[in-house]
Amino acid sequence: MLLIKNGKIYTMADQIMEGADILVKDGKIQKIEKNIQTCEDVQVIDASGKYVFPGFIDAHTHMGLWEDGMGFEGADGNEETDPITPHMRAIDGINPMDRTFSEALQGGITCVGTGPGSANVMGGQYIAIKTHGDRIDEMVIKDPVGFKIAFGENPKSVYGRDDRTPQTRMAIAALLRETLRKADDYMEEMKEYMEDEEAEKPEFDIKLESMMPLMEKKVPLKAHAHRTDDIFTAIRIAKEFGLKLTLDHCTEGHLIADHLSKEGYPALVGPSLGERSKIELKNLDFKTAGVLSQAGVKVSIITDHPVVPIQYLPLCTALAVKAGMDKYKALKAITINPAEVLGVSDRVGSLEEGKDADIVIWDGFPLEIQSRPVCTIVDGKVVYSE
Repeated sequence: MLLIKNGKIYTMADQIMEGADILVKDGKIQKIEKNIQTCEDVQVIDASGKYVFPGFIDAHTHMGLWEDGMGFEGADGNEETDPITPHMRAIDGINPMDRTFSEALQGGITCVGTGPGSANVMGGQYIAIKTHGDRIDEMVIKDPVGFKIAFGENPKSVYGRDDRTPQTRMAIAALLRETLRKADDYMEEMKEYMEDEEAEKPEFDIKLESMMPLMEKKVPLKAHAHRTDDIFTAIRIAKEFGLKLTLDHCTEGHLIADHLSKEGYPALVGPSLGERSKIELKNLDFKTAGVLSQAGVKVSIITDHPVVPIQYLPLCTALAVKAGMDKYKALKAITINPAEVLGVSDRVGSLEEGKDADIVIWDGFPLEIQSRPVCTIVDGKVVYSE
């Protein structure tokens, strides 16, 4: 058992508690209140004068798929041989021994969504994992959590340079529609086979088979889209097929905030800390997250690690606040919002009884640049401490 005493607790379930305690048992939060007393043998951590938060969450990274300090040897995030690869699974490419997992824990980030990059129209399956562990199978919270799709410059540049399709935004949309229609038909044929003894079983197709969680609306399309036109194309196609959708990057989202507010899809905003390295980033601005949040869009802030190293997620969030985002909404953008977007809020994203004991104790308010985690706890175990 573990008892955290006398901290200023931000539960991120709309409660801030001064001088309160958290009791942890069997990896779960058992109790949150003031002056917890226990007769059992318990490890006590004094959090007096410190801030206690749920572990931060980044809903869009490539953790473990592009390994730190390597070239092609550790680059496992883009299968650039086919623009349609929905059957690629992040779990098969992640190396949890990569040093950036330790840096995540030192930065207070205990959970990430990670998966394929944006070279392909359909890149594969995203996964939600803890950032502590040495075997990926034991770090999984949920698999899959979404199917990566990409619009704009990235797939155009990868395949256009070799005179292959897609070379245009029209072709990207057409390939995506074709694949979704095939998957829809495959699902109907499989359903008919399961319900009718005389029906013929569809020929196995690993790509279409892998897409069943998507077509059954259990997980969303995870759309890489920077420009307004690409954002609207992602929405158009999701509506055509009645699918869930997240708008990842959403770089020009602040230009169309009124439209996005009406549409109701979550926005995963970032990486905002970096250069405008391509044309579709010309309107990159830290104000995007705040503008969208103010308009009523559910916002998560992302690093797109390794584009921005994962440990700088709090810094990116602080810069969004500096650019006008409400401070508490910004905290939600790296805690409960990404947990909900990834479909794992029953376990992580807030400090509540029964949830995983993923807890970070900070020596100061985490959105102040000089503040740092002094203790990171995952599943009730101290995995980093100063």
